[in-house]
Amino acid sequence: MSPMIWALLITSLTTSTIITMSSNHWLLAWLGLELNTMSIMPILMKPHHPRATEATTKYFLIQATAATLILCASTINAWQTGQWSITNTLSPMATTMMTMAIMLKLGLAPVHLWYPEVLQGVTMTTALIITTWQKIAPLTLLYLTHNNLSTNTLMTIGLASALLGGLTGLNQTQTRKLMAFSSIAHMGWLMVAMTLSPSLTTLTISIYMLMTTTMFTSLVATSSKTIQDLGTTWSASPTLLTTTMLTLMSLGGLPPLTGFMPKLLILKELTTTSLPLYSTLLLLSSLPSLFFYIRMAYMSMLTTPPATTNTEYKWRFKMNIKPGMTTLATTALTMLPITTTLYNIT
Repeated sequence: MSPMIWALLITSLTTSTIITMSSNHWLLAWLGLELNTMSIMPILMKPHHPRATEATTKYFLIQATAATLILCASTINAWQTGQWSITNTLSPMATTMMTMAIMLKLGLAPVHLWYPEVLQGVTMTTALIITTWQKIAPLTLLYLTHNNLSTNTLMTIGLASALLGGLTGLNQTQTRKLMAFSSIAHMGWLMVAMTLSPSLTTLTISIYMLMTTTMFTSLVATSSKTIQDLGTTWSASPTLLTTTMLTLMSLGGLPPLTGFMPKLLILKELTTTSLPLYSTLLLLSSLPSLFFYIRMAYMSMLTTPPATTNTEYKWRFKMNIKPGMTTLATTALTMLPITTTLYNIT
């Protein structure tokens, strides 16, 4: 792909997200979501591989279905209330349809099965874009309408996503699928944060994107497609593998790493609002996710691969460590002491 076309696609992808974020009219928000989908599709099918074509087709069908639901919901809302403003969505039917559409776009349970398959069919860099940047536009619509959304629905979706994201990732060996199920579980925590406080939601999504970007950058640098690949990267860069292991622990939410911060704050808010049973269930649902993070860390750091491994040894590859990797990793691991400051300014 020529640099001119690549720049055009990235610019279009960025602009479409900004259009949705800055819109107050349902049709303008829908236009931004459609442009967003159209912009990323050439990036998805860039490898010219049957799996990439399959992933692009699945992604297009899901996003088109979700966009149609949003357009239908906005039309029903305009029909029943007489206005197209996003922040004044009062129709219960329109609110329910819009919640379903955003669930579909974000890959939340129980409509999450397309998400790991799409990530498995694309490159690591494209998977990073899908798990981070592509979530901003749908989340913006949730921010704009969260006052009218059903709290019980969002909390049920959040608990189901956190639980299924952990349980379905237990038998996976592909790193992209593991990161997909990790994303589903984190989106569950994000939905719970949405019912509690917009500022807490902003903090949660920021830290999630930071940790996910660090993890994907590490996987790209070491060319690790499977857990078995992780076992052969120690000879290439011990420092990078140590950082990767700590990032996995941070994703799992272990103290004293940065990933502990949003979970601590969400559980604090839940217990403050007299929901001890729900907070206990949500906490227990994060244990399966923690298990496969620890398994990845164990394979990358604490085991020696057999001499007869089928994987090409990583010293045959040229390591491609980005300049900003140190800053990313340091931020993703050491931000817990400034929890109160971040919570007050987001």
